[in-house]
Amino acid sequence: MGIRKKTNKNPPVLSHEFVIQNHADIVSCVAMVFLLGLMFEVTSKFAVFFITVQYNVTISTNEAPEETAVNHFHHGIKDLATIFFYMLVAIIMHAIIQEYVLDKINRKKHFSKTKHSKFNESGQLSAFYLFSFGWGTSILLSENFLSNPVSLWEGYPHTLMPFQMKFYYICQLGYWLHALPELYFQKTKKEDIPRQLVYISLYLVHIAGAYILNLNRLGLVLLVCHYFVELLFHISRLIYFSNENRQLGFTIWAVLFVLGRLLTLSLSVLTVGFGLSTAENQGFDWAAGNFNVLFVRVTVLAAICLTQAFMMWKFINFQLRRWREHAQAQTLKKKQAPSKSKSKKDKANGVNGVNSHQADSPRARKEKSS
Repeated sequence: MGIRKKTNKNPPVLSHEFVIQNHADIVSCVAMVFLLGLMFEVTSKFAVFFITVQYNVTISTNEAPEETAVNHFHHGIKDLATIFFYMLVAIIMHAIIQEYVLDKINRKKHFSKTKHSKFNESGQLSAFYLFSFGWGTSILLSENFLSNPVSLWEGYPHTLMPFQMKFYYICQLGYWLHALPELYFQKTKKEDIPRQLVYISLYLVHIAGAYILNLNRLGLVLLVCHYFVELLFHISRLIYFSNENRQLGFTIWAVLFVLGRLLTLSLSVLTVGFGLSTAENQGFDWAAGNFNVLFVRVTVLAAICLTQAFMMWKFINFQLRRWREHAQAQTLKKKQAPSKSKSKKDKANGVNGVNSHQADSPRARKEKSS
């Protein structure tokens, strides 16, 4: 993210600078149009598509003494409208965190341009990862996915989702879609755009894939695991910016990162490679949401394995770069230490030379003779 310099000059209306400075207000007005649409009967049916979660299915259960109705949801084309609305909400929240939290800290710390950009990135992602990790964990606990791992593939296809799970996926897709226009709003440097486009695309492909292929349970577990590791990294980076001597968090993150990759591969192979391959409901049926065929399973596993390999390659390069920088810093310290000792010796020799010269002066010889 680039540094946005605030000026007192008012840019021309609808110019690039005008849109960048006022994008949060513009997006808020667009979101308010949908909310106001709920107030009128003519537009309420249209506005509901954007604001509320669609495709509600009511199922009656007889577990309690009295028959109770439970609401579940499945996915469909109308979800695109809901994702668009919550993408607008994500842009507004991004601007609030940037202006009222991160910008104030930046003014106090006086970071360099490079640190300023990385601090903004870690600050935004830390808030998102913390929220997503907490929300995802609560869903896993309420649905008992952690205590019963067999439920990750048992009963596939998992076309019906509880409200919290479906809304979670809607918000995830909305957030990562909002990151695309934020590249323009935040004046991201050209050299940083390819890197950010890669990880934004990876998030969108994997989350949308789990959502469409009805692998929502496996996707939720993997997202929570991944978000926890990423949260630790960005918090460690924020701590490092405040005090460069505090690097313990990076060491803990490095260990958990490797364990997270192993856990992701293990759960994916267990669920897709063994669980779904031995399930009774085999075949391809788009209407029923069943994608349990060999080609889809191989494609899903290949995508996950390639992504994990790519992340490990980036991780190894990151660690090697850190070790090289640390080694260079140590060699510089060692070179500076002897030079300082030599300068001290030279000063001491200089003082002794001046004293001996003064002792050999004519005045000093006269004083000795007297």
